[in-house]
Amino acid sequence: MHVSGFSGLAVLVLLSTLPARGAEWSNTELQLQFGNLDIPTFAGGGDSDHFIYTLQHASGWKYGDNFFFVDVLDAQDPGFQDFDLYGEWYSNFSLGKIRGKKTGGGIASDVGLILGINWGADANVKKYLPGLRLSLDLPGFAFANLDVAAYIDDSEGAASGGAPREDNAFMLDFNFARPFTIGESSFSIEGHVEYVAGRENEFGGRVESWILAQPQLRWNPNDRISVGIEYQFWMNKLGDDATDESALQALFVWKL
Repeated sequence: MHVSGFSGLAVLVLLSTLPARGAEWSNTELQLQFGNLDIPTFAGGGDSDHFIYTLQHASGWKYGDNFFFVDVLDAQDPGFQDFDLYGEWYSNFSLGKIRGKKTGGGIASDVGLILGINWGADANVKKYLPGLRLSLDLPGFAFANLDVAAYIDDSEGAASGGAPREDNAFMLDFNFARPFTIGESSFSIEGHVEYVAGRENEFGGRVESWILAQPQLRWNPNDRISVGIEYQFWMNKLGDDATDESALQALFVWKL
């Protein structure tokens, strides 16, 4: 799928103006990242400078919370991720909110049922992720969640011109935000670390398990703007055992 960088940004800005109806709280931001990212060997190998334009939204409601992001991936070399779209959506149904009383124990302050979907445009990839969420009560953290979910493939496969279909697997994901101050300056470390189990594709090829970590270090000079870096570590990127990525990306965030 090919779109212009300007039209991709226009889509993100349009989506960001949609109201969060019925939300108890809401946080929407636009992110701009730039860095040099690896290309898996099955897509030609090497590396390419990338601009990534992201719309990210999180909100809470009566029975839980929602989170989604949409990336416009703008590789500066033609080919892999050349104006590609990728997005993820997760809805968490809090058992504590639904039952009207505390659910959980120890450091787990709540238990939730999550439903997720991952979608990629060029690769025609679609994954469903039903599972459980443990909301963790960790000192100093704005939030910390441990998600355990199935990783169910509903992609169209190679016959559609996309990536090969894959066997089902499972995912573990730790997502968090930890604000802190140095003097009078506000900072935060936030992001996630995920593990996706290995599986086979429709041709019998091995898709290796991977570990993907994307922590961001943000300096927040005011309530609307953040600047910083994102470090991306991806062992076996996209299941390719020949590609282990370690990349720093410049980060700019505008909170709407």
